[in-house]
Amino acid sequence: MINLKLFRKDPEFCREALLRKGVDEQVLNQLQELDLLCRNDTSDLNLLQQMLNERSKQISAAENKEILKKEAKELSSKIKNLKGCLEANEKRRKDLLLSLPNLPLDTVPRGKSETDNVVVGEWGFKPHSPTFPLLDHLQIADNLGLLDFERGAKIAGHGFPVWKGWGARLERALISFMLDTHTLGREPGANYEEILPPLLVNRDATTGTGQLPKSEEDMYHTAKDDLFLIPTAEVPVTNLHREEILSHKDLPIKYAAYSPCFRREAGGHGKKTRGFLRVHQFNKVELVQIIQNHETASLDALANICNSAESILQKLGLHYRVIELCDADLSFAAAKCFDIEVWAPAEGRYLEASSCSAFLDFQARRMNLRYRDQNGKVHFCHTLNGSGLATSRVLVAILETYQTPEGNLRVPDALVPYLQTHLITPKV
Repeated sequence: MINLKLFRKDPEFCREALLRKGVDEQVLNQLQELDLLCRNDTSDLNLLQQMLNERSKQISAAENKEILKKEAKELSSKIKNLKGCLEANEKRRKDLLLSLPNLPLDTVPRGKSETDNVVVGEWGFKPHSPTFPLLDHLQIADNLGLLDFERGAKIAGHGFPVWKGWGARLERALISFMLDTHTLGREPGANYEEILPPLLVNRDATTGTGQLPKSEEDMYHTAKDDLFLIPTAEVPVTNLHREEILSHKDLPIKYAAYSPCFRREAGGHGKKTRGFLRVHQFNKVELVQIIQNHETASLDALANICNSAESILQKLGLHYRVIELCDADLSFAAAKCFDIEVWAPAEGRYLEASSCSAFLDFQARRMNLRYRDQNGKVHFCHTLNGSGLATSRVLVAILETYQTPEGNLRVPDALVPYLQTHLITPKV
């Protein structure tokens, strides 16, 4: 949630920042009115309670107690009614706060759509035009017998591919390679603790990281137990410390987690979403950091997460670029975000393989995640996450980059120890 004290202290700053993320000004007016109403009701309630306390003291010493008792009874009734109104308005205020996105940092580029995002870096070079016709990832996968869309659709519906044979092994190899890179100290600062989280989470968890209430329709829900299939491991992993007060000595906390991810909003059909470019279930390794409440520290941690994600693509020898998202394209919870896009030669375009975000204290306020500093003062933590990486887009890039004229697939050097082969060939 946004900081209500900041909204009161500097409403114009908050208004300008939220308008940049597309919030309706009428919603902000409503919040301001509700907050003023709650504060006035609280003040009135305190005054009535004080008056009731005074009447209670006077009754014991008074000769004619009936008048004072009647006044006390009337005050008690007013207090009860006002408490009911205050509780209702506080709930409305909280619901409204939960519906508001995070404030973008001042350093976030201004823009109206994703077309205003800014390229801030590239690594490697686009592969030279080959001397043979390039096949796209679907043709390669079909020729090598890597996956089965038809049978996936038969058992689960569109957007649930079945990986098989070398396809399943490639997927498993990628996951293991990414987890090992992030958790075994193979890269500077990549000392993450591995987590294997639940795939179902409750409403408190999804509200804590910001998926609810905004994105409930995009999530798979089990009505009987009121649980949600996770859209990313960010949800269970960040919520590990919900409602806790950590010590400053415990921070930073760095977790890496593999999980399947489930998203109802897989997009429409067509060239840009075909195959496994956009599916309802995919695999991803997620990086989560929980740190102290300092903006500079958050920006440093965000750079660290981006570096960890980029190292995977570098080790795989895949060309990519880094995009800084403008305010209009930021996610609901993000204060600053960089996307890492890998190049797919046959597609002729970049594909998002990672999104790395700093949330400042936005998520921590929603999940009441705090820490105690060296002076004993309690603060809300800062949280961050990033994909390190999503396997589906990376596999598209691998298939299209490492195909050979003979119809084989060269295995990137980084994956050879996991697959125990340098070349994947079609089944005879």
